Amino acid sequence: MGKSEGRRFAAEPAGRLERYGWAGCAVVAPGFAMVSDQAAHRVWGWTAGIGYALAALLSSGPRTRPAARAAAVLGAVLVPLAGLVAAGVAQSEVAVVERSGRLLLATGSPYLSQPVAVGDFNPYLPGMAVFGVLPGDARWWLGGVFAVCLAGVGLSRAALLACPLVALPFAVGGVDLPVVGLMCLGVVLAGRGRPGRAGLALGAAAALKWTAWPALPVALVLVTAARGGRSALRYAATGSGTAAAVVLPFVLIDPAGFQRNVVAFPLGLTSAASPAESPLPGRLLASYVPGGTVIALVLLAAAALLTGVSLVLRPPGTVPAAAARLALGLALATALMPATRFGYLVYPLVLGALAYRERHATRSVPEVPAERHTRAGAGAVA
Repeated sequence: MGKSEGRRFAAEPAGRLERYGWAGCAVVAPGFAMVSDQAAHRVWGWTAGIGYALAALLSSGPRTRPAARAAAVLGAVLVPLAGLVAAGVAQSEVAVVERSGRLLLATGSPYLSQPVAVGDFNPYLPGMAVFGVLPGDARWWLGGVFAVCLAGVGLSRAALLACPLVALPFAVGGVDLPVVGLMCLGVVLAGRGRPGRAGLALGAAAALKWTAWPALPVALVLVTAARGGRSALRYAATGSGTAAAVVLPFVLIDPAGFQRNVVAFPLGLTSAASPAESPLPGRLLASYVPGGTVIALVLLAAAALLTGVSLVLRPPGTVPAAAARLALGLALATALMPATRFGYLVYPLVLGALAYRERHATRSVPEVPAERHTRAGAGAVA
């Protein structure tokens, strides 16, 4: 068997797996549309179902696979996004972000001091209001930052963009997308020896949502292992300084309002229930077990503590190791938060994809013989 035939036979199982994956998505997306009570979800489900079905039909071989992925991105991301924006239909967080931008311009704060109804609360950190200040529908900016960050780390794969956990929030209102995009960018920069830029990226992510904060210590350990203490101090100062510069002024202006919006509401500690009600363990505990909210929070704290201990005992020294550790920690957090939803699974998905790509990219780099490496180095010095 020749090399070309070997590659062809090796690629066939992957091709079949991708085809079955698109076919599965073509079933799941319309099914989601039928059970959801949100108009944006129904539009996405039926439109994405068509795109996924076309992708499954086109995934017949290596030559047609790019066309299949393009069909999936078109049907699951671009068409529903453009249609929903034109119709003014979005998930509730888009309205929250855009209102926070208007409040910021009008009052100097993105928060209402005395929120009552669910729509009054803004559970995001102050940096998210920037997407509400920018012109046009916030979804263009939210998705655009995510796409730029992924391109910056070489993760702009069509299959990832068309995955339902990414495509759905991209079209209906993905506030988590720029957060995870900046997290990926920051982790990669940390592993490549650019602590200042890593701090800026992760500090910006930490100013958007609490969900980005676990990335700060993970990247600190990575920078320490890869570049040493001085670089770690530079990263820590830049990252914490960036986040503090954005968040701290609003904490000082209205600490009670900040606590109600950004702390109590996401944790399910207010009279108004968060709409994040996916049946994951933390939510089920909070809903059906006496004292379940406290139990879920204790389990969440225990998971965070164990993750922190793992960073000390087995510090990640590479980008794949750091991204995988972060993906695992966020998967546990998503499962255990009292107010949670399936959309948070985009964090472990994208970070896991980054870990996978970086690990395989590292393995594919050919090793340079020691003698050649020494001569090249000597020539460069000379």
